[in-house]
Amino acid sequence: MKEDWKIYTKTGDKGETSLIGGKRVPKYHERIEAYGTVDELNSYIGLIRDLEVSEANKMILIEIQDRLFTVESLLAEDPETSQRALPQIFEEDILLLEREIDAMNENLPVLNSFILPGGHSIVSYCHIARCVCRRAERITIKLSETHHVSSLVIKYLNRLSDYLFVLARKIGNDLGAKEEIWKAKI
Repeated sequence: MKEDWKIYTKTGDKGETSLIGGKRVPKYHERIEAYGTVDELNSYIGLIRDLEVSEANKMILIEIQDRLFTVESLLAEDPETSQRALPQIFEEDILLLEREIDAMNENLPVLNSFILPGGHSIVSYCHIARCVCRRAERITIKLSETHHVSSLVIKYLNRLSDYLFVLARKIGNDLGAKEEIWKAKI
């Protein structure tokens, strides 16, 4: 007989949730804030994937979403109480992002100035995802000051924000969107 998985458990009705390992913490706990922000990022990447991007980009974005679920798991774990084997982030995951960044950059104009986000809705969503990624990185770095966080998680988020910036430029270039250079008024 099939057992239904209920989406609601009612265990969080008083403002607490469980980390992986069972430890109960308030829903505003640093770990919840960190993995919640990564989840927000993952949703934006899903949105980008659902737009008119190449199949090659979609495949990389699916891989990134998979890796972000891993990041979320690692951030949700209480290492003191967890007995579970969790998926991990590996140096190869970061190298994949670097290879993709380098490949996209090969055909992009040299950038000597800041650019204003925009030019096409897909480009704008990439920039929003980049900003959410930077926020996730900042929150995760702060979390790492008081709790164990793998250095590869922080490195992955850092590289992912770079990837999203270059992806925005690449998609904009492919669509013929004009990059608006920021001209500081001094």
